[in-house]
Amino acid sequence: MKKINKVVLAYSGGLDTSVIAKWLEDTYDCEVVTFTADLGQGEEVEPARAKAQALGIQEIFIDDLREEFVRDYVYPMFRANTLYEGEYLLGTAIARPLIAKRLIEIANETGADAIAHGATGKGNDQVRFELGAYALKPDVQVIAPWREWDLNSREKLLAYCDRHGIEVERNNGKSPYSMDANLLHISYEGGILEDPWAEPEEDMWRWSVAPEQAPDTPVYLHLTYCQGDIVAIDGTAMTPAEVLTALNKIGAANGIGRLDIVENRYVGMKSRGCYETPGGTIMLKAHRAIESITLDREVAHLKDGLMPRFAQLIYNGYWWSPEREMLQAMIDESQKPVNGEVHLKLYKGSVTVVGRRSDDSLFDASIATFEDDAGAYNQTDAQGFIKLNALRLRIAASKGRKMN
Repeated sequence: MKKINKVVLAYSGGLDTSVIAKWLEDTYDCEVVTFTADLGQGEEVEPARAKAQALGIQEIFIDDLREEFVRDYVYPMFRANTLYEGEYLLGTAIARPLIAKRLIEIANETGADAIAHGATGKGNDQVRFELGAYALKPDVQVIAPWREWDLNSREKLLAYCDRHGIEVERNNGKSPYSMDANLLHISYEGGILEDPWAEPEEDMWRWSVAPEQAPDTPVYLHLTYCQGDIVAIDGTAMTPAEVLTALNKIGAANGIGRLDIVENRYVGMKSRGCYETPGGTIMLKAHRAIESITLDREVAHLKDGLMPRFAQLIYNGYWWSPEREMLQAMIDESQKPVNGEVHLKLYKGSVTVVGRRSDDSLFDASIATFEDDAGAYNQTDAQGFIKLNALRLRIAASKGRKMN
């Protein structure tokens, strides 16, 4: 690795990244720039400035990225109805390409020749950060302290703080879980969750009420779509971040969005995680509803067939890749007629679609009706259709080929 003069650190202000800031200075004899992203994690990010200043950091970046996060990352992902392994709404994965992008932008602005992050050598985030960084700045140097140092426990990190006079919070009541939060979700790993048989403790969940404790009266929502994106709730126009914030609040109050899964990490291991994604759960259900009346059948089926690949690209860290951009262009093209309204009922953890309508609807009641269709559909046409589609099956059967 070449001599590093300046490094941009993805900085949360917590124990790990506070240690990393000092460790980088000592180990690489370099200047450290900190970057803290507000992605709607529900905690104040401004205190990170004071913590960085206490460490002697001269260049400090704290950016409110909530609108950009939802508009340019969450919304494009939801246009594809994206689920990883059929369940995970990718709340952590979708935030990483934006952080990587901003790290590189700051590196370019400040003349830094390296970036650093606090992801461990076991997880997916190291891959996501670094793939994004290399795609956007191929000659950037990346420092991942967890792959280099021997400070592999909380006790060792605290001892390092004592030796170097780093002020950190020493909360003995610290959560046993490793958590990540943004406007889309909050995740939990570690602690008793490392036993896939152990049920999560109720007090682990931070955002949502238990479905059993949700209100006994259902709540109705009216969502308005424009080219696949929600633009209004109950008739009130909102920005993307405002939409997700509002849906999180109402979804969490109704016990919506809890998930407990074992997923396959890109690095090869299985990992058990719990997630709360109330707004995203509502968005997925509603988007499929508006697509059901506005998308051509073959377009919808093609999207569904490609979705697992799209999800895998995001999960594995390939947001900044030509294949993701190619798929995104196709997905976005499909969304041009996805306009209209969806009516939802939220009740004790469930999201039910109770209505959908659109000026671009392909649903034709005069054809689909069980009543007299006045000649809109000639039922005798079905006979030839079926026989043509059965032709290969009939030929095979006539040649003695038996189906088991």
